Amino acid sequence: MMPAARDSLLDAAYMALTRRPWSGVRMVDVAAVAGVSRQTLYNEFGSKEGLARALVRREADAYLAGVDRALASHVEPWERLAAVAEWTVAAVRGNALVRAVLTGCWSERLPSLRLSAVPSSSAVAAQRRADGPLPSPTDVVGLVRDRAVAALTVPGSSGAEALELARACEVAVRLALSCAVVPAGKGGAGELVREALGSVVSVSRA
Repeated sequence: MMPAARDSLLDAAYMALTRRPWSGVRMVDVAAVAGVSRQTLYNEFGSKEGLARALVRREADAYLAGVDRALASHVEPWERLAAVAEWTVAAVRGNALVRAVLTGCWSERLPSLRLSAVPSSSAVAAQRRADGPLPSPTDVVGLVRDRAVAALTVPGSSGAEALELARACEVAVRLALSCAVVPAGKGGAGELVREALGSVVSVSRA
């Protein structure tokens, strides 16, 4: 199945999840919305759990792609970190699966999944990846931190500067998550990141 067709199935599953708890989502209904047979759906994802894992993996990947866009959206490093913070808050508030991946809080409406890998005999490469380990909140924070560090590192930086930058980037992500759970005041998450980390010299040099 082409990636676009797989995405259409995941879109149908996501829309179903916005309307009812995952326990009430039926494979036959997802297939019908996507315009394919139920067998096609099973051939692609293996099971309802496989579909859920693929959906979670896609939403996590989409969040990280948004982080990359945020980091590329400005030149000034503080604005880049602020953009990541603002994107994180928007993503968590707008997508229940992203919220669960980033906070570890899985409501009863969502799929009940273990983060460890599950046995997979799928011939579909994307499904084998989905059947592998799913990211924990700590994993995602680390991935965002590492992306930010790669984008903001100044060639020739010392080890101490690199360490300080890594800490600043992780703090920015964690501040954003706190703002997603408890809304920040005027200026939002981006302004909070600017105020909290503006004195870190190594980042301001980037």
